[in-house]
Amino acid sequence: MRRIFLLLLILIGSYSSAFNQELYVFTEPASNMPTKSIGVRITNEGMNNPNFMSRTIPEVMFGFNKNLMMHAQAFLSDMDGKYRLEGGSLYAKYRFLSFDEAHSHFRAAAFGRISTSKRPTFTNDINLEGDNSGYQGGFIFTQLLHKLAISATLGYAHSFRDTEKQVLGMPKPNNMLSYSLSSGYLLLPFVYKNYTQPNFNLYFELLGKTDPSNGASYLDLAPALQVILNSTTRIDLGYRFQASGNIANRYTKNMYLIRAEFNFFNVLK
Repeated sequence: MRRIFLLLLILIGSYSSAFNQELYVFTEPASNMPTKSIGVRITNEGMNNPNFMSRTIPEVMFGFNKNLMMHAQAFLSDMDGKYRLEGGSLYAKYRFLSFDEAHSHFRAAAFGRISTSKRPTFTNDINLEGDNSGYQGGFIFTQLLHKLAISATLGYAHSFRDTEKQVLGMPKPNNMLSYSLSSGYLLLPFVYKNYTQPNFNLYFELLGKTDPSNGASYLDLAPALQVILNSTTRIDLGYRFQASGNIANRYTKNMYLIRAEFNFFNVLK
């Protein structure tokens, strides 16, 4: 029995190691978390706009099967003068295509999100992770090539018209197209021996949005580092900054991100 348990842990570790470089910091991959697993995350984001503000995002994730997973998030911040609960979000992802080989694979997934937020709107940017109420849908395509993983995301977001929280004279965001190109490289270990080896990943992501009604847009660059311990605990450190753009007063401009994540395998029935 002990040998079977040890073998199971090694298999989980091998699985996690093989796909660690797909665990992007600012976007989701097309691959899903392991079946019947639960993940718990806490993320802290900080930005100057013009004064320092921060947001905390507790999150729980469910891997129902190899194709379907779901996230539930809450948003808390001091961005409107006092620290408070801003709202929440539900995110679901369905993987509908997989081509697997020994050290490579290609996967495609569809995703959807619905969010609520108490925040007034001061910008045309639509951010459904704390700043706006609305829904979003799109597609993700991820290619693994040994230690390198590349992923592209295309999405469309619509903001609900919460007239009671609109500020007179301020923008009223409606629709937004989003797109990203993410790369992740597994730096360590050079040779995988067991699931307890720490994994060290390097990421670089391009994050962009365009308002189809007026062509306003931005493009951010987002480098990040990641450490994974025992194939179950993940620590992320990233920073995004604007390379180009003309959308004023957006909150995610020049933003750091710190995240801790803990995964529990085979806990769902």
